[in-house]
Amino acid sequence: MNEMTARSTNLTSTASRQTVLGQTVVLKGEMSADEDLLIEGQFEGTLSLEQHCLTVGANGQVKAEIRARQAVILGTLTGKVVAREKVEIRRSGHLVGDLMTGAVAIEEGAYFKGSIEILREEGQQGSRSASPQKAAEAAS
Repeated sequence: MNEMTARSTNLTSTASRQTVLGQTVVLKGEMSADEDLLIEGQFEGTLSLEQHCLTVGANGQVKAEIRARQAVILGTLTGKVVAREKVEIRRSGHLVGDLMTGAVAIEEGAYFKGSIEILREEGQQGSRSASPQKAAEAAS
């Protein structure tokens, strides 16, 4: 028993916090969280997880506008996804909607219908345009 307690304490300290909406949960509305979210049930509305990861589990059904750091789709998602880092659509995933993200991974067998816009970091664009301007100012 002590070994099990030690393991769960160790896992908690190394893993990030995650909220789970179970298979029997049906939720409509607006939700924001400051931790990762796993949806195995149904959600309809708006999700804001700016600094965290949304995972739509294999049984999850989501109709939403989503803002997150990362999204992993194993179930069904319909809507708009803005993910700063990455969107992953796994083999069992079904996504219909528009993506705005830094990177996309779609596994063979996954379903996707919609548009993809790859976001560039502002620092990358700014440094490219600023470098020639700074060089010109230094030469003056």
